[in-house]
Amino acid sequence: MTAAPASRRARPSCSTSSCSTSSRRPPLPPPRRPRPRSEPPAPRPTAGGFFSPPLARPGRDTLSSSIPMRLLPTLLFVLLVPTAAQADPNALIRRAAGDGRAAFTFDAGAWADPAAVRRLPIGVFDSGIGGLTVLEAILTLDAFNNETLAPGPDGVPDFAAERFVYFGDQANMPYGNYGAAGRTDYLRELILKDTIFLLGRRAWPAQGDAPHFAKPPVKAIVIACNTATAYGLEDIRAAVAAWGIPVIVVGVVEAGARGVLETNPAGGIGVMATVGTCASGVYPRTIGATLGRAGFGPPPIAQQGSATLAGAIEGDTAFTEPVAVYARREVRSLAEAYRELRPGRPLETVVLGCTHYPLAKTEIAQAFAELAADPAWRDVVAPRPAFVDPATLTARELFRELARARLRLSPGERPAIARDQFYLSVPRKEYPGIRLAADGGLERDYKYGRVPGQLDREDTKNVPLTPAVLPPASARLLRERLTAVWSRLGSD
Repeated sequence: MTAAPASRRARPSCSTSSCSTSSRRPPLPPPRRPRPRSEPPAPRPTAGGFFSPPLARPGRDTLSSSIPMRLLPTLLFVLLVPTAAQADPNALIRRAAGDGRAAFTFDAGAWADPAAVRRLPIGVFDSGIGGLTVLEAILTLDAFNNETLAPGPDGVPDFAAERFVYFGDQANMPYGNYGAAGRTDYLRELILKDTIFLLGRRAWPAQGDAPHFAKPPVKAIVIACNTATAYGLEDIRAAVAAWGIPVIVVGVVEAGARGVLETNPAGGIGVMATVGTCASGVYPRTIGATLGRAGFGPPPIAQQGSATLAGAIEGDTAFTEPVAVYARREVRSLAEAYRELRPGRPLETVVLGCTHYPLAKTEIAQAFAELAADPAWRDVVAPRPAFVDPATLTARELFRELARARLRLSPGERPAIARDQFYLSVPRKEYPGIRLAADGGLERDYKYGRVPGQLDREDTKNVPLTPAVLPPASARLLRERLTAVWSRLGSD
């Protein structure tokens, strides 16, 4: 994916609750205040966001004058020996294409027979169950003729003959918090491990202390998570190329950006997503690049990153107000961020940049209508903005990519598995040193304190996802709103 030139790139301004972007040139910074000679230099921000000490002053702050000589060997060892956090990011990629028996490995020979590859299922993964909204969109899509592949419905779901393997990394969620904890490197490793799981045969039974090898590999991977797409799409594509396997990779963000192009490329744009997705800046960057390649100038884009709306939609008991209340709050915050851009045109297109949000589209649309009815906001937001649902667009993109690669099942071909398979990660309570919270999940400091490079660490395991293991609120959500997924999940 080619990003827009730096001179045209939107500059994000993010907080824990909202992020806004603008294509206008920011104001020049104020002139620097001359520093007296006696004043020490200010701390310098480093790439990680922390501060390094001031530059040493000759004769005063040298290493030998501030640290005893007897400690120099120890200090040099610490500085020169790489830690796990500094581990080679390609080590996991090199190790993965192994025998498929060890954790985080798969058998690269599984794709040797092209005819057999077509029969493999399609993999879909998310950090939890939110990605099931993307799977629902795939299962219900009827946008193409299944015989001619031409656009247009034919009354038959476009993926009726296909089978799927879904994985929700519930034990390690939410992915959006790893950036705030300074652990995006570990997040990227988690995303690659999700990919390796889908490619391999190794999984765990619901009960038992040893993995099995009955899970099939996949012919395509759908990243049904906006944060995982933002931080891991390019890593996954580079890894698949390095492994030399014919596996298609589709992410929700690129599909969403193309949806903006198809919907209203000239209007003002709002992105509703999680805090982590907004902080990555992936939507403004990808939308800007997509519109730029089509000949459109940089649009005004505002973002609203929510830490509450997805949980409220999923029925998390920590959120006690109705979904409509949270939706109203987030819509107003988005409108405020957009107004600060002084765009000169109303916000007309809204990207639902979290896989949960399509489930609350009615509440979000109502919140926009109420806000537009207020004279103070009439020129800021359109009363009926166009909503871009990346889930549906991702399903279309998947169909096109499978057709282009000739990996769709041919008429009469039987899939490798009779039924879809669903998996969910859970903590391995017997893992040495693991720390669990009161609810049985990973303790927060333990979860976000882990570092990449420890490739033998398997402190979670991927077990079958069945209706029985879902919280009651989540089960009700699937049963009422994701009926195609529920019918396949409920048959297990």
